[in-house]
Amino acid sequence: MQVNWFKYAAPANFFPLAGKIYPWFYVFAALLAVAGMYIGFFVAPTDFQQGEAYRIIFIHVPAAWMSMFLYLVMAFYASLGFIFNTRLSSMMARAIAPTGAMFTFLALWTGSMWGRPMWGAYWVWDARLTSELILFFLYIGFMALQAAIDDPRRGDKAGGVLALVGAINVPIIYFSVKWWNTLHQGSSINLTRAPSMASIMLWGMLLMALSFWMYSIAVILSRVQCVIAERERRAAWLQHIEPHTT
Repeated sequence: MQVNWFKYAAPANFFPLAGKIYPWFYVFAALLAVAGMYIGFFVAPTDFQQGEAYRIIFIHVPAAWMSMFLYLVMAFYASLGFIFNTRLSSMMARAIAPTGAMFTFLALWTGSMWGRPMWGAYWVWDARLTSELILFFLYIGFMALQAAIDDPRRGDKAGGVLALVGAINVPIIYFSVKWWNTLHQGSSINLTRAPSMASIMLWGMLLMALSFWMYSIAVILSRVQCVIAERERRAAWLQHIEPHTT
């Protein structure tokens, strides 16, 4: 039996599907988080240079990954809504932004906690830290711009433009440690070479990254249901008052 996935592009059809599947992603996120944190905080060995303080990377690095990944996904959905005028795409972009902002804040906060014992300061105007801070402001700006415009469709268009322009910051974050002489250490995981960490550390980090990914899917699907319901109520309300205003 073939499933017509295109029918779920309509918000009315996507709404019940999202309600059925998002609880499962919460379950997967919880199980993966337990496994990842157990490995990261109890099984992985102590780093010979950084000591126990390095364990914050099991939260910091996956959060930083998700902050960049979610922005690109948000920009992709926003561009679809902007170019093809698809309602669900714009709603998805709106639903992604708060979760992306949360992970960006988490990456900045845990990074400062790691930086204090490593660098002697909670914050330095390092290229990677500064570009990550700009990413946080882009998320906030995206949400603020949409909230400032009364017409949701106009807000989606304006947000789509900002998301597309701001996407250039993501490769800047990634390559900042290569392009500039920064305090921030280079990537421990690279697709072109073996990871520069013990395999058990890598497993803990990857499990936490998968947990954050599952959590993101769950909360975004839950939030997009709220966006759909709000839009439908607004449309029904406008249809109800239009005959009385003409």
